[in-house]
Amino acid sequence: MRLTLGRLALAITSMVALAFLVPLAVLTRQIAHDRALGEARQEATAIVVALAVDTDTRLLDQAVASTAAGSAGRLAVHLPGQAAIGASRAAAADVDESARSRRPTTVEYAGGVAYLQPSLLDGGRTAVIEVFVPDAEMYRGVWPAWLALAALAVVLIAGSTLVADRLGGRLVRATRELAAGARRLGEGDLSVRVEPAGPPELSDAARSFNTMADGMRRLLDAERELAADLSHRLRTPLTALRLDAEAIPPGPVADRMLQAFDLLDDELEAIITGARASTGTRAEHATDLVDVLADRLAFWSVLAEDQGRRSTVVGGEQPVQVPVPRGELILAIDALLGNVFAHTPEGTAFLVDVSARGLIVDDAGPGIADPAAAVRRGVSGSGSTGLGLDIAQRIAQSAGGRLEIGRGRLGGARVALLLPGVPRPRG
Repeated sequence: MRLTLGRLALAITSMVALAFLVPLAVLTRQIAHDRALGEARQEATAIVVALAVDTDTRLLDQAVASTAAGSAGRLAVHLPGQAAIGASRAAAADVDESARSRRPTTVEYAGGVAYLQPSLLDGGRTAVIEVFVPDAEMYRGVWPAWLALAALAVVLIAGSTLVADRLGGRLVRATRELAAGARRLGEGDLSVRVEPAGPPELSDAARSFNTMADGMRRLLDAERELAADLSHRLRTPLTALRLDAEAIPPGPVADRMLQAFDLLDDELEAIITGARASTGTRAEHATDLVDVLADRLAFWSVLAEDQGRRSTVVGGEQPVQVPVPRGELILAIDALLGNVFAHTPEGTAFLVDVSARGLIVDDAGPGIADPAAAVRRGVSGSGSTGLGLDIAQRIAQSAGGRLEIGRGRLGGARVALLLPGVPRPRG
């Protein structure tokens, strides 16, 4: 864009310069021509004065020699019936015609122009003063003037192009900053703001962009507050269920139910806390994937034991920090583990692999025939809403990662939650 503006300024300035300089060049040439003829006219006038005083040949010869043109051999006096006094270059016919017409004339010859000035003498005779102006004298100073005009044109064009480039640079920088801000906002960075700069239109667009970003942030925060409120409303029926569970006689079933209620209460608290976190501060903290996975496996292992599922955990010796809020990471992990329990028969084994690569869940079930449909809301094809894996995919994408679905090492489905900076899993 900056190059285009520079080219446009160059083209416009060049056309304007040509529109002014071409007539100036022609005018300069004409001025030089008129100046040369004016000087010749002054030389002839001096001889006319001498003729008015005396027509003696010796005096006229001295008068001719005293002039600049005469000393240069470019002036002559033609008296009737006498030879020319001085150096003559005009044709006799042209001299006679000037004498008959008694009007000053100019006649072009090879190498210059002859200026013929008639002068009346006593007795009705007519003398003709000839001043020859060579081409070099006729256009003296034209080339330097043209070179000066050309240099002026170059300076004007270069200056205007430089100014346009500077102005275009401000415009391009402001445009690029606005485009970069829009790109970052599209990638999910709601904290991005653009400094208004450049022309008034771009400054107004930048302020409108900032207003839009603030509005989007407020709307998302409002939605999260609503989600937190809805989650909080679950506490009432949960409390009633806990009271009923506590009324059950002591035993393994009562212990598992109370443990499940404790875990559910902790999860509701985590969801409410995560949902109420501001959009601008949610991405400022990293979460330990290994720690959250350990908590979730404690919850799902109870159900796995009841259903006779053999579970295997690989990795987890070192913490794995990921740029996902704890509440969202819990949702993603539950979506991956819940997918195994929801879509495989009881007794189906599963494997959880956690490392710096991310989180991978394999199962020994029938697999996923259509991976694209599995992450499409409402089109799961397995009798479910299709929200689980879609939620996990959106969480991964919001953090700059991705969700991959394929065939796992146990023969069934493999769902990999890949987060920023982790390579593609092998095998």
